Amino acid sequence: MISIPTHALNDGTKLPAIGLGTWPMDDATAEEAVDGALRMGYRLVDTATNYRNETGVGRGIARSGVPREEIVVTTKLPGRHHGYDETLASFEESRARLGVEYVDLYLIHWPLPRVGKYVDSWKAMIKLREEGLVRSIGVSNFTPGHIERLEKETGVLPSVNQIELHPLFPQDELRAFGAEKGVLTESWSPLGRGSALLDDPTVVTVAEAFGVTPGQVVLRWHTQLGAVPIPKSADLQRQRANLDIFGFELGPAQLAALSDHTPQRLGGDPETHEEF
Repeated sequence: MISIPTHALNDGTKLPAIGLGTWPMDDATAEEAVDGALRMGYRLVDTATNYRNETGVGRGIARSGVPREEIVVTTKLPGRHHGYDETLASFEESRARLGVEYVDLYLIHWPLPRVGKYVDSWKAMIKLREEGLVRSIGVSNFTPGHIERLEKETGVLPSVNQIELHPLFPQDELRAFGAEKGVLTESWSPLGRGSALLDDPTVVTVAEAFGVTPGQVVLRWHTQLGAVPIPKSADLQRQRANLDIFGFELGPAQLAALSDHTPQRLGGDPETHEEF
């Protein structure tokens, strides 16, 4: 079984250096994928209410036989449930679907600044953490301004900010802000879903130099930047390859070359994107 390094979060908990994403799997696919990944050595599993597969993820966790305390289960609050009471109710629904007594990492999926309720949701998440129902609380797709508002109004910083991050969109400023604040960066769409990233000549050349796949090079790029990628795969062979990235190290010139692209956002802009 592959051993995975961990990061210490600002709340004293730990997060594995790579995890399994589950969007857009359905329940049946998620159950199989999570079960297989956990048996292989994954210990971080990422889902969300809006993925509509929390039930399958929970079944995969139960089926795997891996002790619950070894697994970091992440889920996310949807936009339609922003607000203090709404967040508490939504969390209970997620917890029931997952079939777990507690959630390890609970994230606000999108800030929805026009709606303007993310601070209320954050206050509810602080309460959930204080009650032991959530181990760590964080955000997803938040800008420095959004995070500073949380800190100013509650005194509590997120432990994690999960953002779109890949070599086509390296997010240098947002990563630097997170590092300065002690907020760990997680990467969604780490392999540049829907782009030609894995066929990029630089990526391919580096992969050939190490005798690894282009996907392994890109995931190693994330981990060496200090970010935690959560690649999605239902294929056991690809899951294993995605996990097996700690046996080689990219040099400074290779890291720089991989980041040397015109920034290309593939997903929504947090200032305007609304996902309910």
